[in-house]
Amino acid sequence: MKLSFFPGCSFCGTAKEYGESTLAVMSVLGHEFREIPDWNCCGASSAHALDSNLQYLLPLRNLVLAEAMDLDASTSSCSACYNACKLAEQHILAGGPHAEALNREIESILGRRFEGRQRFLHPLQVLSRPEELKKIRSRVVRPLEGLKVVTYYGCYLSRPPEVVAFESPEQPTSMDEVCAATGAEVRRWSWKVECCGASLTMPRAEIVEGLVDRLLSEALHAGADALVTPCPMCLANLDSRQGARLARKEPPVPVFYFTELMAMAFGLPRVNRWLRKRLVTPAPLLQRLGLSGSIVQTGRAAAGGGRQRRWPS
Repeated sequence: MKLSFFPGCSFCGTAKEYGESTLAVMSVLGHEFREIPDWNCCGASSAHALDSNLQYLLPLRNLVLAEAMDLDASTSSCSACYNACKLAEQHILAGGPHAEALNREIESILGRRFEGRQRFLHPLQVLSRPEELKKIRSRVVRPLEGLKVVTYYGCYLSRPPEVVAFESPEQPTSMDEVCAATGAEVRRWSWKVECCGASLTMPRAEIVEGLVDRLLSEALHAGADALVTPCPMCLANLDSRQGARLARKEPPVPVFYFTELMAMAFGLPRVNRWLRKRLVTPAPLLQRLGLSGSIVQTGRAAAGGGRQRRWPS
């Protein structure tokens, strides 16, 4: 597929490794991503609280720019960006006076309006198709055997379900299927779409730490070694708010983007650099499972404990 790609703000900074790994694995599978020219912030997490029009106009501008590229579909890996763009898309497609007014305003700025000729997808919608899963399995050169994970989707891909959910809003399976195709063992659990606290991590860190601690405990209770997520906000919270575990002198739990697992299984060369960005380094876990590369453990805490060391190549 040829898709217009909205990287969003996080892919240019805190989640740069997610953006790079997304582009890398999709390229391996034969999909072409073209960045939307002159894209703007979609306003996720804040615009809706400031201006009822701005929450639609910001992502709508990106949708119009993407539609002008005339590709198969539009996409963003960031869950919050996907949510914002999908809400705008569905609001305009539903029609009505407010939608028409928004479209007219965008047309006055860009000289184009959103016509709904292409849909906004999440990469998991593409990757979880049967033919894509078969392709993923065929590209695996290093099966992630022995790696036990739970998939954590978070809120943004499933809420509000009537607008953004592309599968079951309570028990999604797309990421489970993709991770299983890499050879990892996906464990069952009931916390796939529970909230991690999102942007409360700044004003009310103690709330987020409590939510994260419960999620990590439930993941371990399910028999997982690590969590896998498609959301930069979720990963940031899960990776950085493990203070309660550390205070109890319990080992921290590593967190991966699903695209990083794919890249590991595909044997791509830049995985080491991406994984070094974690505060909780997955190095000891991957070394124990024989999945290590040449990563230098530079995270704040080593999952499973142990001293800092360079892995053998």
